[in-house]
This record gives sequence, structure tokens and C-alpha cells, in this order.
Amino acid sequence: MNSKYRVILLITILLIILSFSISTVNYFVSLDSAQKQLKNQSLPLSLDNIYTEIQKHIIEPYLVSSMMANDTFVHDWLLKDENNQERIIKYLESIKNKYGMLSAFLVSEKTKNYYTQDGFIEAINPNNNTNKWYFNFLQNQENHEINIDFNKHISNSLIMFINYKIFDNSYKYIGATGVALKISYIDDMLKLFRQKYGFKVQFFDENGNIVLSEKGENLHTNIDKTNISKEIIDKIISKSTTMIEFKKDNDDYLINTKYITELNLYLSVEAKIDNYTKDVKKILYFNILLSLSITIIISFVVFRIIRTYNNKLESMAFRDPLTDLYNRRYFEDEFLKIIKMHNRTRQECCIAFIDIDNFKDVNDTYGHDIGDLVLKQISNILKNNNREVDLISRWGGEEIVILFLNTDITAAMIITEKLRELIENDAVLRHLTSSGITASFGITAVMSDDNIDSVLNRADKAMYTSKSNGKNIVTVI
Repeated sequence: MNSKYRVILLITILLIILSFSISTVNYFVSLDSAQKQLKNQSLPLSLDNIYTEIQKHIIEPYLVSSMMANDTFVHDWLLKDENNQERIIKYLESIKNKYGMLSAFLVSEKTKNYYTQDGFIEAINPNNNTNKWYFNFLQNQENHEINIDFNKHISNSLIMFINYKIFDNSYKYIGATGVALKISYIDDMLKLFRQKYGFKVQFFDENGNIVLSEKGENLHTNIDKTNISKEIIDKIISKSTTMIEFKKDNDDYLINTKYITELNLYLSVEAKIDNYTKDVKKILYFNILLSLSITIIISFVVFRIIRTYNNKLESMAFRDPLTDLYNRRYFEDEFLKIIKMHNRTRQECCIAFIDIDNFKDVNDTYGHDIGDLVLKQISNILKNNNREVDLISRWGGEEIVILFLNTDITAAMIITEKLRELIENDAVLRHLTSSGITASFGITAVMSDDNIDSVLNRADKAMYTSKSNGKNIVTVI
């Protein structure tokens, strides 16, 4: 590989290594910072914010239900005054309006009558599927529960009921009461936390049952059915606030849990670490792309600079600085290659040796500056009237050599005769000197047994013959 390309390749590789190293270090530093922020700030802060929202949307209704279940008015009415339905209807209506609930309700255990702020609704019947919630609640050892259900008497959408058992002074069960609110409020709240913060919010009971979660976002009813180990589940269902890092479905997760005493439920805020750190990965990819782009630009600039300086060095090494023709060294190196090719392919080649007539007189009469301009103009005439494949070299002083490739001696004579006439009749040369400039040519064909010395000696001999015969002519040997 050319040395200049090796330098460019080395620079490019070093830049790529440097870019990838810096990008990788920045990535891991940013990733560690993002994970620490998630663990120490974002997740705990979000848990507190969610808890505040839960207090606003759920705990208040829970407290209202508890208050109703312990209200002496409700106790007295169930025990002594159930025939006066107007009183309980006004009470339920005042609860609904005061606390902005969807509904307030009460069920009497003695009569099985179901009341809301709108009055008597129906008598509870265990054979009625819509009434099973009551009898299930009756069998529940807990004194309160959250129940998500559909009740055509209240609304056409899903409703969250917060139910509380009512006991008399001897702790005998006498009924159930509570409030209802549209589940859409809760679902919108959980959806907000998922969309705004990227967190999955759920509520578990002590048995691991998922009591509340965003609609359509949870396919399980119990945490045991998720791909979470028993050890992690035991930590989640703990009354102490805890932060847990675990794997699920080959992904890393963080979960922050908090026990809500008022609800007897466990609030969990779950975050997939990859989702939270995806911006860091995007920055990594952007940095790599940017680094590669900069590397390509730098490599291109370096290539252009090296190529420019290499061309200058090559020009200095292989070209004559005055005429911009190839120098004698380059001609000899190339001619050796051409001789070998000629011996293999047998393609005809010819050499023309050119000497400017009376050039010493030009320098003596007009000065070396004019002599240099004469050399430049003759060189331009030769370059502009030859093929690119032909090799033109300044041999020394006022001597120039032309190698005609794939050209027989007849064609070479025609070309050199044309060049002779162009030099003789050139207006620029006539302007530089009063009498104009001529040149003498000697031509010879390259033979199979030739070397550089033998062929150049013949061409030189032919050129001197032209000089002896009056100059400004073409001689062939």
C-alpha cells in the first residue's frame, strides 16, 4: 500500500478508536448518572407524588366510607328507624354532595334493602349476579374493600366502590355502606403516570392480588402470575418502603413500594430501566454518528493535504521545475519499464531527440530570463500537440526527449515534422526574439535488443546529423 494511504488509514483508525473510546466512556458515565437519578430521585419522588394523588382521589373516599360506617346516626337508623327511609336518603345525598362522590349507598343486613341518595333501589338477593358483591363482602374477613364493578342503577360505566361493614356496639354486623366513584378518574390518573413518567403503578393486597391497575395495561390478576421471583414478591409485599432492582423477561427493572395504611394496600411504582435510559443510548448513537462524520471529514481533509503535498513532492522529484516536463531521472525509470513491455508485446515505439538551435546565442543576446521563457514556450508547444500517453522529458539544458508509444517510424516523422513547423512559426517565440526560434530533431525506432543507452545514442546521432545539415530539420536513423 502506498505510504500516504497507510498514513491516512492509521489516522482514521486512531480517530475512530478515540471517538469510540470517548463516546463509550461518556455513555457509561451518563448511564450510571441516569440510573442513580432514577433510584435516588425520580422513582422515590414519583412514589410520593403518586401517594399524594392517591390520597386526593382514593383515600378521601375511603375515609368517608369509614366515617359513614362508624356514624351513630347510621347505627341508630339501621337498628331503630329503618322504616323512615327519607332520613337515610337525605343523609346519603348530603354525603354525595359534600364530598363530590358519584354515589353514596347503604345496605341493611336485616331487610337486605339497598339505598342510595336516589332512594330505595332494590332488595339484595344472593341469586342476583349483580348483588353477589354484597354476599362476597360478607364472607370477607376484612372490614373494608375496594370493589370495581358495574351497577346499572348508578352509571353505565365501570365504578369503584369503597365498601365498609357496619357493626353495632356489640360488634354485631348490621349492614354495609360506602361511596362510589367513576373508575375513569383512577384509570386516567394511572395512565397519566405511565405516559408522563414512564412508570407502571399498581395496588396489591396482602395476598398479592392486583386490586387496581391501569385498564388494558395489566394482563394478570395476581403478582404470582408475573415473571417475578418469589423472593422479590416477598420484598414487594412488605409494609416497609423499599426499592428493589430485579430482572423480568431478561430486562432490568426497578420497583419502589409503599404500604398505604388507610387502604391496607401496597402501592408499587415500577420502571423499566432501559426505557428510562433510552435517551442516553440515543445520545451514544448520535455521538458515534457525529464522531464518524467528523472522522470522515478529517480523514478527507488529511487525504487532500497529503495528496497535495505528495503531488508537490512528486513534481519536485520527477519534473523539471522550469518547464514542468518530466526530468531525466523519471524518463529513464519509465523507459526501462517500456523497454520490458516492448520486448513482451512487440508494440512499436520511437524516440525523438530535440535540441533548440542557437540557444546559447539567445541567452547571450536576450538574457537568461528570455531563454527560460523560450524553453517554457517550446515545452508548452510539445505538451499541447502530443498525446497524453507520450512521454516528454527535459534531458538537460536545451535538449528535450519524446517517447512515442505504439507509434511506428513513419508516424513519428509526421508528428515531429509538425512539431518542428509549430516551433518555427510560433508567434510567442517570434515576439521573444526578433528572428524566431527553430529546433533540430533526431528520430529512431526502439529495437528488440535495445537498451536505454543504445536507443538514445542513435537518436542523439540523428539529432546531430540535423545540426550538421543546416539545423531546423528532422533526421531519421
